[in-house]
Amino acid sequence: MRSTALEESGWGTPFRLVQPRNLCFWVYALGVAGGLYQLVRYFGPGASAYGTGLGVGVLAFALYTVPWLILLAYHNRYTRLPGDLLLTAFVWGGAAATFWIALPANGAFLSLYGKAFGQAWVSDWGAGLTAPINEEAGKGLALILLIGLAPKLVRSPFDGLIIGAYTGLGFQVVEDVLYAYNSTAGNFGADQAGSAWNIFLVRSLTGLVGHVLFSAVFCSGIMWLLGRGPRPHRLRGLLLMIAAMIAHGLWDDVAALGYSALGGVGVVLLMVVVLPVADLLLLGVAFRLAVPQEQAWLRDILAPETESGLLTDAEVTAAAGGWRARRRYRHSQHGHHERQRARHVLAAANDLAQEIAAARGHDSEGVEHARSEITRLRASSQASTKV
Repeated sequence: MRSTALEESGWGTPFRLVQPRNLCFWVYALGVAGGLYQLVRYFGPGASAYGTGLGVGVLAFALYTVPWLILLAYHNRYTRLPGDLLLTAFVWGGAAATFWIALPANGAFLSLYGKAFGQAWVSDWGAGLTAPINEEAGKGLALILLIGLAPKLVRSPFDGLIIGAYTGLGFQVVEDVLYAYNSTAGNFGADQAGSAWNIFLVRSLTGLVGHVLFSAVFCSGIMWLLGRGPRPHRLRGLLLMIAAMIAHGLWDDVAALGYSALGGVGVVLLMVVVLPVADLLLLGVAFRLAVPQEQAWLRDILAPETESGLLTDAEVTAAAGGWRARRRYRHSQHGHHERQRARHVLAAANDLAQEIAAARGHDSEGVEHARSEITRLRASSQASTKV
């Protein structure tokens, strides 16, 4: 059971980006290099004139990235993907997907739309019929390349969801810096810090249901479409990809849609209530569909520890479950001290699973240390109870 779960999940397999004999590596290198080149070309000419606005934007959105990383790291806690793989996805989103793919493609599409339908139509509807296609495809390419680079690691729709979220975060942060720069330039350098901070306030609020969410849903759909889930669900995958693009498009055309329906009130309702609720529900659906396989693998990896009495069945179930299962287990304990002990034991159980995966199911120094930590927590709890 444990060996099967480790084999199927690929957990513990090391990630290696530089693979000269793998075409996916060269596509990745070309995309990132091309993106960085275009980034320098974009920011370079105005860096001296608008450096304050650019610097404030970089600093503000760098700080904005920190809570996102904490949140995503928490959800990457089942069969954890390695940090260097997720950094690879983040860099693709920030460099290649943004500057190598999205900016040129969006410009080309909008130019064609303008010739066909006129600039007024493009102003109202062009973004929503351009960005969801180019940007989601560009971010999704990170997942395709990582499947080629690490086929044993990227195995489940939940892996796609996590990789998509990190790719979307890279895209979102760099795009937000670009908006801050453009706002500063658009104001001809007047009050550069104020211009950048205004963009930060607006984009940080709307970013809660932005590229991170869209690409997480889109990439989980890619995994199902490719048949990399526990069972074939290609229609499910296609529907999730389409839903992510529709959600993206609705945000990009929110002003035109809102005014068409209820005027200014419609815009506010869409931005504050309708779209955030709908997008979070969409993410919740994708998460609930993807996470059971991850939880089953984690349970199978920890299950043998119940035979030795190190963990109980209830602890394994809680450690492999979501936050509700973990909270339910903690609240089943009597007294504050026991609940705190339960919290630490569950965290130690997840650390043990990580060490077991790193050792590919064998006993190692790390595995034994993780087991001893659980034993220590129990001993300290019993000692406190006696006192």
